[in-house]
Amino acid sequence: MAIYLPELDPVNTQFPVAETALDDPNGLLAFGGDLRPERLLSAYRQGIFPWYSEGEPILWWSPAPRAVFLPDKFRPSKSLRKFFRKSGYQVTLNKACHDVIRLCADSRGPEETWITADMMQAYQLMHNLGYCHSVEVWQDSTLVGGLYGIQIGTVFCGESMFSLADNASKIALWLFCQHFHAHGGTLIDCQIMNDHLASLGAVEIERSPFMQFLQQQRDAILEESCYQPRELHQ
Repeated sequence: MAIYLPELDPVNTQFPVAETALDDPNGLLAFGGDLRPERLLSAYRQGIFPWYSEGEPILWWSPAPRAVFLPDKFRPSKSLRKFFRKSGYQVTLNKACHDVIRLCADSRGPEETWITADMMQAYQLMHNLGYCHSVEVWQDSTLVGGLYGIQIGTVFCGESMFSLADNASKIALWLFCQHFHAHGGTLIDCQIMNDHLASLGAVEIERSPFMQFLQQQRDAILEESCYQPRELHQ
């Protein structure tokens, strides 16, 4: 079956409205364009994100329903709390974002990752500009887990996470939810539900309420100190 997609203009950063995304494959909206910061910010502000493989054109998505975490509702299990107390892990915010992005790509095989060299470079630039943020988990000064994503108002658009040691990404998410909520964060978008996200407590919401919420929160202001580099504590 042929799929007809709009191609993005190489100059302006306008997107088709998210409601025109395909049902099959779920959320596919457009192709083309580039990954410069202006276009990425325009995309995330409209509930759209890039997702494609090496050798493909850039594909833009806005799936429905949407998988999200409610940071004030995240409850770590007793076993995870106990593990963290004994682990000796140190958790930090925005101390090694470039490395987190690289390890999110490197920890998956070439056939599994969507974090191409161009994607890696684009999000590292977004970090340099203050839009992309990371959480890091350290074990004996070695980076063993983390996550990164894009800030849009009081919404955090999660992009990827990795774990090279037991429970490292779960602990990164737990402590980030706690910190994010304490500084005025309202929602963590994790895009498409999978078994791992569901096991961590992600829930699904339909496109219309998600888009309404994003539109309400995308110009809201978090506490200024939210993303200052620091250590995160339980």
